[in-house]
Amino acid sequence: MIEARWFVGGDPGDARVIRRKVFIEEQGADGAAEADGRDGSAIHLVAYDGGAPVAAGRVIPEADAAVIGRVAVLKEERGKGYGDFVMKTLVWLAAEMRYDTLVVHSRLSAAGFFRKFGFKPAGGEYEEAGVTYVTMVRKGGAKTCGSGL
Repeated sequence: MIEARWFVGGDPGDARVIRRKVFIEEQGADGAAEADGRDGSAIHLVAYDGGAPVAAGRVIPEADAAVIGRVAVLKEERGKGYGDFVMKTLVWLAAEMRYDTLVVHSRLSAAGFFRKFGFKPAGGEYEEAGVTYVTMVRKGGAKTCGSGL
């Protein structure tokens, strides 16, 4: 059974462990870039299956938009729907917070995943620490939360 746990601000605990395994160990991201200093202002979600952490993500409330990010699923747990669960739950949270605009800064290679949830590229590609990213936006957060999610 999948269980969702929220962590507000501070050290995201199991989310940090999942992100380290996925982004740093597996994908070779720079550890300093991964620790972007924004965890303290974020609401973190960790998905557990049978008590074991399997996926994570976060929402950062900003003035004009909710920024969804750091969505990660452990390699051995992919293909089981955990990523979809995390995204649907984060979009739901942003809608509950009354955000109309949601933003994701996606690795170019993951843009297709975010398109499934209504995110569209908004601007050109850019590079950070040798990785190509694209900013993606979803409008109508509270109005579209129930459609297809």
